[in-house]
Amino acid sequence: MMEKNRLIMEFGCDARNEAVARVVVAAMMTRTNPTLSEVEDVKTAVSEAVTNSIIHGYGLTEGNILLETYIEGRTVYITVTDHGCGIENIEKAMEPMYTTVTDGSRSGMGFSFMEAFMDGLEVISDRENGTVVKMKKIIGKSQEIY
Repeated sequence: MMEKNRLIMEFGCDARNEAVARVVVAAMMTRTNPTLSEVEDVKTAVSEAVTNSIIHGYGLTEGNILLETYIEGRTVYITVTDHGCGIENIEKAMEPMYTTVTDGSRSGMGFSFMEAFMDGLEVISDRENGTVVKMKKIIGKSQEIY
């Protein structure tokens, strides 16, 4: 059985905490000897997931975000959970350019970036219990192709 290297962190839905989440996950994944590109992919995906929780999950209300990261072999698993308003239609929310923010400040590309940069993405949401975003990144996968 592979040893799990696991971290759980809870923080408030303050936009300044998004950078902390990115750095923590990047530091955590260093033991897998990732490329700079792999680190940037994961940091971008984490940034999008946390930002979605802050902007769409909680909006102007208070709340906490739970970040869980663990490593099995060469795979980094990341889960971002909020207990905000949830997503009414996950399929629609995952469409490129779709956003519920109508003031022009959001591009609607969060889930598209997560899908593009990670090797797995699952979104679970309930209008009364919030949203869970599960992602995984296989480190070294791109080097195995050649």
